[in-house]
Amino acid sequence: MVSQQLIDTLTDKQQELSTRIEAITQDFQKGRSADFAEQTTECENDQVLEGIRAEAKEELKQVNRALQRIKNEEFGLCPRCGEPIAEARLKTLPYKDFCINCAS
Repeated sequence: MVSQQLIDTLTDKQQELSTRIEAITQDFQKGRSADFAEQTTECENDQVLEGIRAEAKEELKQVNRALQRIKNEEFGLCPRCGEPIAEARLKTLPYKDFCINCAS
């Protein structure tokens, strides 16, 4: 049985990631400086932000899959090998899809 604390942790993480993605998306929609030197800096910043947004989107997908596995009563089992995922791994990274062996 999955604890409510774990569900709350995943739901909080889901909200945090959604907020981060939305903030980055809004930043991209802002206008850019007319100054060429400033545009260069902004372009570099955009590249970094795009990397952060991509990582957040992937992490959000993992969180959503974990919440779905909880609903389907499949949480804690590796979908690749069917073995239980180590409790220590689930405590540290409850949204990871695979056991440590299959993740390697």
